[in-house]
Amino acid sequence: MAMASFSQISARSFSLRTHTQPNCHYYGHSSLQSFTIVTHHGTFILFNSKLSRSCEPILTHTNLLHSQATVVFSTGNGGGDPGSGGGGGSSGGGGGDEEERDMNREEAMLVLAEAGRSPESLPADLAAEVAAGRVPGLIVERYLEFEKSVGLRWLLKFGGFKERLLADDLFLAKLVMECVVVIFTKAAAELERRKEKFTKELDFVVANVVTGIVTGFVLVWFPAPAVPLKRPPAVSAGPIAKFFYGCPENAFQVALAGTSYTLIQRIGAIVCNGAKLFVVGTSASLVGISITNALINAQKVVKKNLAAEIENLPVISTSVAYGVYMVVVSNIRYQILAGIIEQRILEPLLRKNKLILSAAYFAVRTANTYWGSLLWVDFARWVGVQKIKD
Repeated sequence: MAMASFSQISARSFSLRTHTQPNCHYYGHSSLQSFTIVTHHGTFILFNSKLSRSCEPILTHTNLLHSQATVVFSTGNGGGDPGSGGGGGSSGGGGGDEEERDMNREEAMLVLAEAGRSPESLPADLAAEVAAGRVPGLIVERYLEFEKSVGLRWLLKFGGFKERLLADDLFLAKLVMECVVVIFTKAAAELERRKEKFTKELDFVVANVVTGIVTGFVLVWFPAPAVPLKRPPAVSAGPIAKFFYGCPENAFQVALAGTSYTLIQRIGAIVCNGAKLFVVGTSASLVGISITNALINAQKVVKKNLAAEIENLPVISTSVAYGVYMVVVSNIRYQILAGIIEQRILEPLLRKNKLILSAAYFAVRTANTYWGSLLWVDFARWVGVQKIKD
């Protein structure tokens, strides 16, 4: 027999039996905004602004509740009609956002109940977002699915991977695609732009390809849509840090239900990613050019006649130029690619067929990387860090 317990509230209860749930009882109260389902698998707390809306789905869609259950209702600061926005523990915010967050909590807790899991079994950051209603049930379901894979379970231990994999289950495939494709597209683009000078300018080609492999990774990483699981900034943090904390990873990404971004925050995403890409692009170029110069010097030692023909590449000027190129060209291209072309166009059209969707991602990313390689050669020549050799 199911039992109900209440904490310092006067509750009105009633019992309703169905053919699928003969041993479950419902207990309702007009001022309650949360309730707890207790089964032999554990305790699950669901928050809702309209209790009547959530009771029926719990019984019809949660397999674990076929057994006897205890339903415990509790309220926060009390008072007010749940549908009126009064009472509860929330502060501020629009009614629409609160309703969406309530729905997110319901969905997430239903997914956990069906899996026989409790919120405490989730990572602390994800559990906090579930409690706050900022992630829908789909995100929790995706996390539980990823946990079944040894490799993905290991990657989920890293915050950056976890945030991006939960937002896009094909993120890892995109990362691999980009790093593999960049080698071939960079080489093909260099050949297209340099034509018969390809061999003479092979030092430039090697530097660009090596740099492209490193930057290909970060160009997928930084602009990728992500589930916001970052720790909030410290109270002593400055206004700039607090502002960028609220910015999305991608300026064009679709906000999860219960979350919204202002235009300024979306612009902030472009600025923040641009700053990161400048540092990474400049550093990667320094490494790539240093390796290329080392290869050139080794050739000069072996072949004395090459000393006059092959010159070392300018390290600082080329690296800074590449960092600027990453900010003004690559940053915008990849923001649009990940946030608009992939998330807003391709995914809604092809989400039912992952194979075709992956092929579409491969096609657009190959074209984008090839185009970017052409643009870099033109940009490098335009700013004067790579001159055309006779």
